[in-house]
Amino acid sequence: MKKDILTLAIETSCDETSCAVIRNGREVLSNIISSQIEIHKKFGGVVPEVASRKHIENMNVIIQQALDDGGISFNDIDLIGVTQGPGLVGALLVGISSAKAIAYALNKPLVGVNHIEGHICANYIDHKDLEPPFTCLIVSGGHTYLVQTEGYTQYELIGRTRDDAAGEAFDKVARALGLSYPGGPLIDKLSKEGNPNAIDFPRVYLEPNSYDFSFSGLKTAVLNYLNQTKQKGEEIVVKDVAASFQQAVIEVLVEKTIKLAKERKSRKIVMAGGVAANEGLRNLMEKRGREEKIDIYYPSRILCTDNAAMVGSAAYFNYIEGQVSDLYLNVEPNLELKG
Repeated sequence: MKKDILTLAIETSCDETSCAVIRNGREVLSNIISSQIEIHKKFGGVVPEVASRKHIENMNVIIQQALDDGGISFNDIDLIGVTQGPGLVGALLVGISSAKAIAYALNKPLVGVNHIEGHICANYIDHKDLEPPFTCLIVSGGHTYLVQTEGYTQYELIGRTRDDAAGEAFDKVARALGLSYPGGPLIDKLSKEGNPNAIDFPRVYLEPNSYDFSFSGLKTAVLNYLNQTKQKGEEIVVKDVAASFQQAVIEVLVEKTIKLAKERKSRKIVMAGGVAANEGLRNLMEKRGREEKIDIYYPSRILCTDNAAMVGSAAYFNYIEGQVSDLYLNVEPNLELKG
C-alpha cells in the first residue's frame, strides 16, 4: 500500500453539498461546503425535492473546487468515498451517482460511508492523536446515539433516541418560540442570556439502566408551558424558556454519557454531530469530565455540521481495513450504524 492515500469524498445526505480531499484520513487538503440553509429557511425546514435539485446544480462545481483547492487533479486520487446513508433518498442519490461515475472513470476503489460513522471520524481530523477505544455521544438533527467505539470501524450501539432526536427537538421548540430555522444555534445563543433554572422542565431518563433517550415528552412540556402561559396572559420570557429547555436536554445527554464511560472504564469521551457544536453541551460535558477525570473531545464547529471531510476520513479507515464497495452501491436512507 502506498505511503499516502488521497481520498476524494462527497457528502449530500441532507442540505449541504460538500466535497473534500483528505490525506491519510486525518489531513484536510480541501473541504468545500455549499449550504442551502437560506433556501430552506423560508420553509421552516428542509424540503427534500428542493435539496436534491440544488445538489444536482452544485455538484460538478463543488467537486472541481475541492480538487483545485487541494492542489490536485483527478489522476492524483486513490480512493472515492461517499455518504451512502442515512439521509434523504433523493439527496443521497445525487452524491452516490457522482461518486460511482468518478470511480468508474478513474478505475479507483469506491467506499460507501455511513453518515453517522463520518461524524465520529470528524474527531480524528481535529485530534490527530485520538485513537479508539472511547465512549461516543452522537447528537444531530436526525440522530441521537450512545456508542462504545472499539476500533476505527468497530462500534457497539448502546443507546439511541426512541422518538425525537436532540437536534429535532431543538428545532421544534425554536419554531414554537418564533425563532427561525435552524433553531438549535439560536436556542444556544439565547440560553447564554436566560436563566436555565427559571422553568422546571422534565429530565427524561427512562428506565434505571437504560441508555436510550426520549425528547418528545420534553418538547410537549415546553409547548404546554407556552400555551398555558399565553392563556393566563402572562409574559413569555423567551430566553428563559430557551435556557431551561436546553438545560433539560444537555443534562440527560451528559449524565448518560458519563455513566456509560464510567461503566466501560473509558477515559475518553468523544462528541459528534451538529448538536456537538452546542456551547452549553460542551461546557457541561467538560465540567463533568474534569470531575470524573475523563478527557473530552469534540470537533471544530465546521466539522460538527455535515461535511465531506468527515466522510473522507471514514472512507479511509474502512478502506485500509478492506471494506470496499462495488459499483452496485445503492443509497440506504435508513442505514444503521454497524460495528
